[in-house]
Amino acid sequence: MRIYLSRRLLQFVAVLWGAATLNFFIPRLAPGNPVRDQLQQMASQGGALQLGIEDMVRSYDQQFGLDQPLWLQYLRYLGSVLRLDFGYSLSQYPVHVITLIEAALPWTIGLLLASTFLAFGIGTLLGAVIGWTRSPRALRFLVLPLLVFSSIPYYLLGLVLVYALAVTHPFFPLSGGYSVSAIPSLSLPFVLDIVHHALLPAFSIVLAGMGFWGLGMRGMMVTTEGEDYMLFAEAKGLKGIRILLRYAVRNAILPQFTSLAIALGHIVSGSVIVEVVFAFPGIGSLLVKAISGSDFFLIYGIVFIIILAISVATLLIDLVYPLIDPRIAYRSA
Repeated sequence: MRIYLSRRLLQFVAVLWGAATLNFFIPRLAPGNPVRDQLQQMASQGGALQLGIEDMVRSYDQQFGLDQPLWLQYLRYLGSVLRLDFGYSLSQYPVHVITLIEAALPWTIGLLLASTFLAFGIGTLLGAVIGWTRSPRALRFLVLPLLVFSSIPYYLLGLVLVYALAVTHPFFPLSGGYSVSAIPSLSLPFVLDIVHHALLPAFSIVLAGMGFWGLGMRGMMVTTEGEDYMLFAEAKGLKGIRILLRYAVRNAILPQFTSLAIALGHIVSGSVIVEVVFAFPGIGSLLVKAISGSDFFLIYGIVFIIILAISVATLLIDLVYPLIDPRIAYRSA
């Protein structure tokens, strides 16, 4: 067990280093100078003459360390990553990158955490009931809606919901995290306003996720049929509900937990297109703005936080899975 744990920790560190390295070099493959692009954009929007812009570019390059050799920038970048210090945002200077991430992360986690658990719970329950051979035959017609929902991208569902429930019948707001006139505070009216704005994007994610989890659970329920422990339970004369919960669902749900852990790791990455469609102030919208503005340091920070969350979730499920399923044990070779 100790050997396996050490090996997994080394793999964890290697994955983070490799991802951080790619995270550093890939944005730099894009042509142009991000500082010059930002200054030219600001000058064009403000109508100012571009006098002395090269002097400003050199000054900001020195400020951000972009005038240093690439290998030195890389070493400084690795040292900063260890401290979760990603420097200043190029597009929103002098705001720190970590400040922008801390402001956007709660919106994304709040939206996707609730949506993921709702989709997992509803979909797994429906999949278990549909896949159970003793269930009423009428419930099997639910397979088609689950298949449809799992096939349609959630951002497309979001556009349909916006048209149906925000444009044609304005039950929900079109976009945003809260009303423009609302004053952010820890008050019940403001919290309800946030929930009201989050319901529509959450509904689109739940519908699409429900189909995915439901079909996955149904497939696993089918595989449990004919297993020795199922035949033994039936031979003992146990009640159908007990066989369903204690024998079928208990074994079929294990792969679902693995997928759930990985999905929870992806929560930090946000639902980029849904957040853009609904103008939701989450990490996905922030990443799109960073990419469009060639904000290297903001891209570094967001992508590394995403990789870190997914790696930690994968490591935890590897360590916890033997506790969930006693049939699995890690032994040294």
